[in-house]
Amino acid sequence: MSVEIENDRETATPPTLGDRLHPEPRHELLVFERSGAGKVGYSLPPLDVPDVSAIPAGLLRGEIEGETEITEVEVARHFTRLSRLNFSIDENTYPLGSCTMKHNPRTNEEMARLPGFAASHPLAPEEVSAGTLELAWRLEQVLKELTGLARVTLQPAAGAQGELAGILMVRAALEKEGNPRTTVLIPDSAHGTNPASAHFAGYKVRELKSNARGTLDLDVLEGAMTSDVAALMLTVPNTLGIFEDRILEIARIVHAKGGYLYCDGANFNSFVGIARPGAMGIDVMHMNLHKTFSTPHGGGGPGSGPVAVTTKLAPHLPRPTIERREDGSFGLDFDRPESIGRLRTFLGNYGMFVRALAYISSYGNRIGEVARGAVLNANYIRAGLAAHYHLKYDAPSMHEVVFSDKRQAEKGVHNGDIGKRLMDYGFHPPTISFPLIVHGALMIEPTETESRSGLDAFIAAMRAIAREVEEDPSIVLNAPHTTPVKRVDEVGAARNLILRWKPDGRETADGKRET
Repeated sequence: MSVEIENDRETATPPTLGDRLHPEPRHELLVFERSGAGKVGYSLPPLDVPDVSAIPAGLLRGEIEGETEITEVEVARHFTRLSRLNFSIDENTYPLGSCTMKHNPRTNEEMARLPGFAASHPLAPEEVSAGTLELAWRLEQVLKELTGLARVTLQPAAGAQGELAGILMVRAALEKEGNPRTTVLIPDSAHGTNPASAHFAGYKVRELKSNARGTLDLDVLEGAMTSDVAALMLTVPNTLGIFEDRILEIARIVHAKGGYLYCDGANFNSFVGIARPGAMGIDVMHMNLHKTFSTPHGGGGPGSGPVAVTTKLAPHLPRPTIERREDGSFGLDFDRPESIGRLRTFLGNYGMFVRALAYISSYGNRIGEVARGAVLNANYIRAGLAAHYHLKYDAPSMHEVVFSDKRQAEKGVHNGDIGKRLMDYGFHPPTISFPLIVHGALMIEPTETESRSGLDAFIAAMRAIAREVEEDPSIVLNAPHTTPVKRVDEVGAARNLILRWKPDGRETADGKRET
């Protein structure tokens, strides 16, 4: 497969069943299945001291029957081959919408690996942890400046825990006033973790329908905002990639009834350095360091979801907080009687703090370039694909754009088929079937780290798939053609996990044949 740009005209040559660029995909055996009697993977020299063990013989483990025996070369080649089956942002565009899979600058990694940070022990006393505490304190000061809010906690391990922390602080503040209230309002365009966070905090959730433009309907909000509502959880921009441009009016409506305006700041990369949430009337906001500020993302972590709050909510921050004393030293403040308590042990995912501060510092007062680049790239893709894929909402896009498979569905091809075919072109699929308010959604977020040539190649591949749907839908319906694993029964796989691959006709140890 190749994608070329010639005089601003893209050409895409897709792989076919009869003309693959790569060899026939093959399955990689498990390391246990490469085991063979007598294979040795290491060699230690004989002891030059007496063989004395302090462990009683009865506690020593004997040899494990059937333990894997494999050579060092086989181990190295096995894991190298596995790594080549994975897709990463270092390989090509990773357009997952909402997830912000951007390039991670290597200088961030170098900073995080400095011995003073990487080897610091979480139980080390404050007097030998001055640099560790100061970096976290400085990160809080930067996040306060970027959000326009009074205080920040760095404890939450990821965005969802940040959401929970924010709503727990809202609950604590309302309880202090004598009534925690019962309900949290959440638009249908919000991130899917918001309802779960509200439920965990003890609230009922009421969903608010979006208007035809894809934003929050103020009339609906007015009707729903009663004295029983603790907060409105608003994703800004929302999951359609659309900014809530009437947010000042939204804040007025919420505050008039004594509620709090929570901002899901997972999409902060779309306006960081351009506008401050605090100036919009937002009371509490979580951020994803692993999205906006380029720390590693995916594979289950690690993440970091700091929460910024107004002065009114600051007494309820998780403890301990990091404080700068009058003598200039840094320490932990556990004496916070109104705190919601600890969210986790120690300070949080500290390596993420180092990476985020390194990323922010590399931009300095030009941090707004992150948002400008993210918005420009998303709109470049929008302009390049608007004639080929359906766009349900025509409001301006911010950092991501949500198409649908409406046109392709007329030929029997759906968003999952398009995502599978995109893999043949060397790209990771975009986010599929989310947000739920767009049927057949294709959610694309290029991030600010993609170059024009990378965007052009992605656009060319998506256009080529649209042409294939028109000319021969079977090509897309049977994709992917070049991956080791083709179509799988995803529902069946989730319900019946099979973790060992058994090729057809393979002979087992007892001489039987398995399929």
